[in-house]
Amino acid sequence: MQGEFRTPFRIGVDIGGTFTDLVVVDAEGGVHAFKSPSDPLDPASGVLNALDLGAKRLGRTSGELLSECSLFIHGSTIATNTLLEKKGAPVGLLTTEGFRDSLEIMRGIRQEVWDHRAASAPVLVPRYLRLPIRERLGHEGEELEPLDENAVRSAVKVLRDEGVQSIAIAFLHSYRNSAHEHRAREIVKETWPAAWVTCSADVAPIIGEYERTSTAVINAYIAPRVVPYLQALEKRLTNGGLKGDVLLVQSNGGAVSIPSVTERPVQLILSGPAAATGAIHHFSRDATSKKLLSIEVGGTSCDVAMLVDGQISMVDQLNIDGYHLAVPSVEIHTVGAGGGTIARADSEGMLIVGPDGAGAKPGPAAYGLGGQRPTVTDAQLVLGRLRPGPYAGGAISLDLQRARNAIDIRLAKPLGISVEKAAAGILRLVEQNIQHAVERVSVERGHDPRGFTLLAAGGAGPLHGASVGRLLGCGAVYVPRLAGVFCAFGMCNTDVRHDYQRAWLKPIDLPGIQDELTHESSALINSVAIAPLIKEGFSRDAIAFRFGLDLRYVGQQWTVRVDTDSFAPAGIRALFEQEHERLYGYTQPNGEIEIVNLRLTAFGRTQKIEVRATETSTSNPEPVELRSVWVDEIRGTMKVPVYDGRTLAPRQEIAGPAIIDEATTTILAGFGDHLKITDANNYLIMLQAPN
Repeated sequence: MQGEFRTPFRIGVDIGGTFTDLVVVDAEGGVHAFKSPSDPLDPASGVLNALDLGAKRLGRTSGELLSECSLFIHGSTIATNTLLEKKGAPVGLLTTEGFRDSLEIMRGIRQEVWDHRAASAPVLVPRYLRLPIRERLGHEGEELEPLDENAVRSAVKVLRDEGVQSIAIAFLHSYRNSAHEHRAREIVKETWPAAWVTCSADVAPIIGEYERTSTAVINAYIAPRVVPYLQALEKRLTNGGLKGDVLLVQSNGGAVSIPSVTERPVQLILSGPAAATGAIHHFSRDATSKKLLSIEVGGTSCDVAMLVDGQISMVDQLNIDGYHLAVPSVEIHTVGAGGGTIARADSEGMLIVGPDGAGAKPGPAAYGLGGQRPTVTDAQLVLGRLRPGPYAGGAISLDLQRARNAIDIRLAKPLGISVEKAAAGILRLVEQNIQHAVERVSVERGHDPRGFTLLAAGGAGPLHGASVGRLLGCGAVYVPRLAGVFCAFGMCNTDVRHDYQRAWLKPIDLPGIQDELTHESSALINSVAIAPLIKEGFSRDAIAFRFGLDLRYVGQQWTVRVDTDSFAPAGIRALFEQEHERLYGYTQPNGEIEIVNLRLTAFGRTQKIEVRATETSTSNPEPVELRSVWVDEIRGTMKVPVYDGRTLAPRQEIAGPAIIDEATTTILAGFGDHLKITDANNYLIMLQAPN
């Protein structure tokens, strides 16, 4: 969406496995999108390279672009990658005497219930670095045994001599009383000022010793790697001309300043994918649907999220590569189903797709950067859905013959089938993987996908959207023009957000509970929630709050979260029973319900993007070419009209099958589908039911 633009700018930068996406939004809603190859070895250089590219295209230097920027938001995978690649710092753990092995014992719950042999993830802190400290608090936070300060000093000396760089402190019941953990931290800093220290009560003040300890350990593990990167990036951007703060996307979908997150970088574990929140909210208005299932398919993976009645589905527990984290997060289910996902034939003659990918380098075979293994992108190119030549503004070029050779040598010949049939098999398998990922966040949560609109985003998502929508039974697929820079755009439409919680553990029918909750929520607002947002530059009028409760029937292990504006017990019970019925299919009439946690979300509201209006047209659009395209298993290959997205205007309509080439993505409407351009200049595909 190039053209006239006015300052000041908002800038969103999303580092993906293949591309770094840059979106610049001007003061009148003009959106300018750019893609630059990611640099896995130096993510910060990837950010700066994307800025240089964007500035050049806009007729500016990167310094001028940064100096005219009013809001810079970044989504980074560095926290996730540090954990996945096991590149964190050596960590020591101080824990209550008698609970040294809780971190390794874990919960004993298998991800795959029938798999008795799967090994647990390696413990990040070996036993000899998990040191017990004499101290004890009761479950109400009362002191049963004082903290042995000399034991803390001795433990610090041992850990320092062992080469530890970061220390996690996780004492029993610290969620009710953090005094022992905080005093231990003071002693650590007195003894060893350079040490990184994490207290479990600060990063995860929850009931659940293992989850709290695991979260603290992961925070300690990634902090010495993540925080210096973020501080160095901010310094480079500031020296380059940026006048304001660099904001980061958190796992909860909101933004936060770097100083606010340096003590809790674990909150960034889903930074990047969670930025889809801002984009989903923005496009839900144009899609005219309160129920959206979003698939964001990039070069490496597919991220799935769900919006119901204006709210993105959230979770409070994450499992990342076998490690448990207790952080408020957008519920995102990720599978290895991107454009760079690799296909192979196994020794039994079975076609397998994913989960590993080719990444930015060497990338798919069609990139010509050294990749030899066939990928989803190669299959799309062979089947005519992608055109050979420059793509993503010239960032890469697709070579058809390289793609054919890779599929022929690695798949078609070993399986004894044609290149086209092998390529079609790749697409069928990857779309089944995406379907199952969507069902994970919808069907398994009590939602029927047939009542949803599928939002297809990412550089590769719109090529799969119509097929996956049919598999799910959706009636329509919505595709933003900015699908290829979906998360980067979402960053520019994101509020600053802070989440807080207090352990409670009281029945909702306790006399006076409504007054207690009202008092506690007010205290939480005034004591901890307002000050950080004021410090980040928000006026009181721009600050909003949302309350939630974690509830359960007495005796249950798992909680159910409900958001509420009222603390009346009858209303809380009704909300809980409605959600419990949806999740589990039953309620306990007159069952005793208890509150486990009180939650508060504080928002610093940013100005939302209003994209500038575009002239409408009712003329019949003209294709730029007819291309031989494999449409589906029933019709096979057909001559399909291909349209240039830049020539299409709101209210125009196209009958499928059809392909639309956009600047950052390619859209496929299937046989019998009906595509129309919405008033906001995006795409809505009405699906024909499968035959």
